[in-house]
This record gives sequence, C-alpha cells and structure tokens, in this order.
Amino acid sequence: MELLNLIFRLGVLFAIYGFLWLFIEMAFSFLRAGRPKTIIETYIIKSVKYLFLVNVTFLFCLDLNKNDVSIYNLMPSAIILLTYFIGKLQQKQHQLQMLGPLNATIGKDDFNLKSEIILITVSIALFIGFLFFPQYSNNAVANWFKSSIIDIETTVIIGFVFKIIGFFFLVSMIFKMLNAINYILSGKPIVDVRTSFQSKKKDDDQFDDFEEIKEE
Repeated sequence: MELLNLIFRLGVLFAIYGFLWLFIEMAFSFLRAGRPKTIIETYIIKSVKYLFLVNVTFLFCLDLNKNDVSIYNLMPSAIILLTYFIGKLQQKQHQLQMLGPLNATIGKDDFNLKSEIILITVSIALFIGFLFFPQYSNNAVANWFKSSIIDIETTVIIGFVFKIIGFFFLVSMIFKMLNAINYILSGKPIVDVRTSFQSKKKDDDQFDDFEEIKEE
C-alpha cells in the first residue's frame, strides 16, 4: 500500500512539474523570438528539466519518509523515476517511428538516442548522489518548485485534476511493472506497441502490393 501511495504521489508531482515547466519553455521560446531550437539547445533545456525534477523528487521523498535518508526508503523512488524517464524515451521513439517521414520533410531533428541515455544515467546518478550528500538537494530553485507544486496540489479544482492524472500514472506504472515481470518470465512483454505498429505497417505494404498487381 505504501508503494502504491508513493507511485500516486510521484505521478501528481511529475504532472504538476511538467505543467510548470511548460511555462518555462514558453519563456525560452519567447526569448528565441521564434527561432527553432538547435539539438544542443534542446538537450541543454532537457538536462536542466530532468536534473531539477530529480532534485524536487528527492525533496518530496524526504518529506514522505520524514527526512529519513535511507537507500531502502528512497530506492523505490529512484526505480520509479528511472521507469518514468525510460517511458519518456520509448514514447519519443514511437513518435519518431510513426512520424519519421514527416520529421524528415520539415527538417525537425531533436532526438539523439545516445544523448538521451547519457541524460537518464546522469539523472539517476544525481538522485543516488543525493542519498550520500542530501544537503546539496536543498537549494532555492528546487524549493521553489516544491512549494509551487504543493500550492497547486492543494488547490481544490486544479489539484483534483492533477490527482486524476496521478491515478492514471499509478495504473500505467502498475501495467509497466507487470509488463516487465512478464518479459522476465516469458521473454516478451504483454503488449509491444512497436511490434503492433510494425505489423500494421507490414499489412499496409502487402495491401499496396496487391493493389499494384490488380492495376497491372
């Protein structure tokens, strides 16, 4: 039950943090005056986003564990955070698979797998580092995010909306855990979105070949 409560609280945290970060990205866009982001700028901004998310998550976990800095108390949070980052990476890969030709047409190239893996690794390493040096997690920016998230969460209507998002995050995390367990036991996930997409694409290609034969 404590694990479910932790997943739910972190789901609310991630959702509200993403909401706040949306305004920060809008400010960055305003400063660029409409100029498209380079891939370097994209990963600099994403690095700041991920590292402060790790920082804020650690502060929230301290509150939940009554400031008990223990690897046994905080490691489940690190695993959930890692699962969240990997989920974001997989979601981006699926988007590129479906919109690959469109991205090539408009010249949009804002994804680098190696950079994503390095960023996720550094983010989790930072979380583990806070376990040994928790004093560095207490800084003005992280505390501002934390207080802002708490204020939004305690707001009646908006807070309720984010709690609904937290519930769906809980369901999603449970499904991912079951998917991982099934993969370990049987060698394949319960649902593989990429395989389904590739199968659909293959079926479409076969239909196109049939149309060509018919036209001849």
